[in-house]
Amino acid sequence: MPITYTNRKGFTYFLNKGATKTGKPRYYFAREQKGEPVEEIPQGYKIEESVNAIVSLVKARPQLIRPEEVACVESALKRHPKARNYRVAVKNDQIIIYEGVGWNVDKMMEIFSGFPILPGARERLEEDRDRYTQFTPVMRFILDDAETREYHAERWCYLGSIDDWFYLSHSGKIDKLAKKLTPKLGTDEFYELF
Repeated sequence: MPITYTNRKGFTYFLNKGATKTGKPRYYFAREQKGEPVEEIPQGYKIEESVNAIVSLVKARPQLIRPEEVACVESALKRHPKARNYRVAVKNDQIIIYEGVGWNVDKMMEIFSGFPILPGARERLEEDRDRYTQFTPVMRFILDDAETREYHAERWCYLGSIDDWFYLSHSGKIDKLAKKLTPKLGTDEFYELF
């Protein structure tokens, strides 16, 4: 049976095998069965879905970030008034917070407030937003010391001449950093962080 994976948007992807120009095997996911079907995940690999629902086969590497550290960031985000607009991902030595870009359900409901609205319309809009929203990285916590588990924080800089990560003078344990900095996401205070 070919290996398939259904992402958060509800699309099913097939794991396919092709070859590089040098003849080495190349694995990739596609919405259709292409090339040689794969019935077993190659040893040392795992399936990964990005926050934007892109499915890929990646090398399985030991995690530098501990699950309880990710849980600290996720817990802090759950207390944010717009928690549904954020996602967390781990890459190597980083915990990255992504923010949804695009439509705002509250704003849409406000626009159509003068019209008759079907029951359940808000819930349907929120489900569709969760399913189709694209996310962009806005803040990250980088592990500085694997022994002491100290992190430092960075935020994305939106100045046209920079468009890169901006070092924040905040460092320490992840639980304290997350509690201190995540409430500023989506506010004017976020842009004042240094």
